[in-house]
Amino acid sequence: MTMHHRQRNPVPAAQPDPPDNLPADLAALSDADLRTLRLIWASRWGAVPGLRSADLLRLLIAWRLQAEAMGGLDAQSRRALHRTGPVRAQGLELGPGTVLRRDWGGICHEVVVAETGFRWQGQVYPSLSQVARAITGTRWNGPRFFGLTATGKRGKAG
Repeated sequence: MTMHHRQRNPVPAAQPDPPDNLPADLAALSDADLRTLRLIWASRWGAVPGLRSADLLRLLIAWRLQAEAMGGLDAQSRRALHRTGPVRAQGLELGPGTVLRRDWGGICHEVVVAETGFRWQGQVYPSLSQVARAITGTRWNGPRFFGLTATGKRGKAG
């Protein structure tokens, strides 16, 4: 891969045309495994994101390469992203103190909606999906696991 080292974090202003090596650099990513992708990231930007998905890391590297070559997000897009505010834990519209119950494995599990997430067995999780995974040991859609609909009301399943 013919990647050239560039400045670490700042994304330069947009350039009219991508450099000649960008298409080759992007194409080379398609054959790289997770270990190679991590090495590429570390050599260019330092600490590697804690991802276990080669596909996701490949997309992140491709975006960074393109942003470096042709410019990142324009000022208007960056402002719009900053205006959205912090991400809130899924389901907080239920209100702190709301108790969700689900029978699983012969045990009734109770989860309390907290200010910062969802409390189950003394630990606060940022999402219902993480609580469901802790309960079952497998990946679940948290709202579906607890029988919630998109509006936050109790559904038929439970």
